[in-house]
Amino acid sequence: MSYQVDQIDKEIISLLQQDGKMKIKEIAARLGMTNTPIFDRIKRLEQELIITSYSANADRMKLGFQLIAFCSISFDQHKSELIKNFENDVNELPEVLECYHIAGMFDYLLKVLVRDMDEYQEFITKKLAGLKYIGKVQSSFVMTEVKKQQVFPL
Repeated sequence: MSYQVDQIDKEIISLLQQDGKMKIKEIAARLGMTNTPIFDRIKRLEQELIITSYSANADRMKLGFQLIAFCSISFDQHKSELIKNFENDVNELPEVLECYHIAGMFDYLLKVLVRDMDEYQEFITKKLAGLKYIGKVQSSFVMTEVKKQQVFPL
């Protein structure tokens, strides 16, 4: 039987999504509860893999990453072995922040973060082009980030 997330759990998750370093004491105060049940709930959410990790969000521009590209990829062939190989290979590319297997005109959509256009060209020509089974690649470049949200609504 799987763990059922209730409203209090959702509120805890929401607070932790906004600030992963928020102290149990502060969460308890905001929810009008004591520390122990909040601690127990967080541990249970972690054990059930509902909360999967904690991370720090960094400013990409201040770290020198000026270019976000969305890279649409289609395959020449659609064999399960090629799909598995592609997914394994793409997981080894640090420039790829996200990878989605999609329906439509393309097979995969990659979100790629690089310092500049030269680095993107190197990524395409030296890394992505080296994957034999890729048939077509189409790139779209982010001009302005209108909305960037790490928190999903509960």
